[in-house]
Amino acid sequence: MTDASMEPLAKSAPADRAEAGPFDESEVNPVRPYIDLGAIKVLPREGLNLRLEVEEQTKRIVAVGLDYADSTLQVQPFAAPRSSGLWEETREQIRQQVKHQGGRVEEREGPLGPELLAEVPVAAGGEGGSAGKRLARFVGVDGPRWFLRGVIGGAATGDVEAAAQVEDLFRSLVVVRGSSPMPPRDLIPLKMPATPGSA
Repeated sequence: MTDASMEPLAKSAPADRAEAGPFDESEVNPVRPYIDLGAIKVLPREGLNLRLEVEEQTKRIVAVGLDYADSTLQVQPFAAPRSSGLWEETREQIRQQVKHQGGRVEEREGPLGPELLAEVPVAAGGEGGSAGKRLARFVGVDGPRWFLRGVIGGAATGDVEAAAQVEDLFRSLVVVRGSSPMPPRDLIPLKMPATPGSA
């Protein structure tokens, strides 16, 4: 008998990922007017606001924040092995983190595959000054040699229509893995978009 724990974890992605996204750069029409953020390309759409999240010490861009449909979608692209996925293992890490923060988390099958719905306590002192709970949906898709993680907040955690719009936005993203070797779980480098007209 083989030891199951040594088996590489299967990739977790919607069956139609290659046709409906999130896409690998090899699967999309390069002529479309994408906003190029290095590891991620975003197709502009009405009402979409883009933010880049920068790490204080290193000044490195660590995530892309997308505000859309009264919701937020934070995405991070990671290098992954060609044959195995990272979403199984990542879900377990998120589950531990949320519990460690005193939150609650449940796993459910979503439109993108398995996802986590977490209720995370929020410290007082922010807007309104009272402590409360924040809902967040953690989604993830394993692609060819990459893993795309998303955190959904706002209306799309409960409102079906907003959720469908944000899921559609997540699926429209393109991941550019690049050909340089990278250890699995490393963040694929993100960059500032070129200003229009400077290309």
